[in-house]
Amino acid sequence: MKYQLAIFDLDGTILDTLKDLADSVNYSLRKSNCSERTIDEVRRFVGNGIFKLIQRAVPENSSEELINTVFSDFKEYYKVHYADSTKEYDGITELFTKLRSSGIKIAVVSNKADFAVQSLCKDYFSGLLDACVGERENVRRKPAPDSVNEILSILGVEKENAVYIGDSDVDIKTAQNAEMDCISVNWGFRDTEFLTANGATVIVQTTQELYLKIVNT
Repeated sequence: MKYQLAIFDLDGTILDTLKDLADSVNYSLRKSNCSERTIDEVRRFVGNGIFKLIQRAVPENSSEELINTVFSDFKEYYKVHYADSTKEYDGITELFTKLRSSGIKIAVVSNKADFAVQSLCKDYFSGLLDACVGERENVRRKPAPDSVNEILSILGVEKENAVYIGDSDVDIKTAQNAEMDCISVNWGFRDTEFLTANGATVIVQTTQELYLKIVNT
């Protein structure tokens, strides 16, 4: 096997977090008397961190003060409600178990706030991950390769022996910037057409297909 490490995105890749994100966005928008957003709008807004999510969700040409207020309310609400409706995508725990049995390390790198990444990974995948990191101060978010490189260093794996797995254009660019192979999944927040248009070269439809791509490369 070529790959010793599989690095996964979180939102839209291993966990369906969309409803909790949308509910938190709309709570914070309502609190500032702003129009709410649909699930599909929030789906399009995610991927570049929660501050960017709020910047996209507030009305066009909103003041910096409003953006910061909505962002603060979002964080406060999401810390309590980050897992109300969140669920694992079908087959992820089984996938992780099989990868570990095959001797492959597993990590998560996300643009979600680090507190939520740590809590969700513990709640849903306790004992199955070798490392996980989210958005933190003074660390560039994806698609910058900083967090991916940090994981490679922590786990002692060369980039040539690792693969990045995600559901978005941000994940494709992250892998490119980290000079790593990339596998895209089409069950998340972006569809096959979008992924292909944004440079995806390997797209899988099921966790079994993903497992085979990782272990047989």
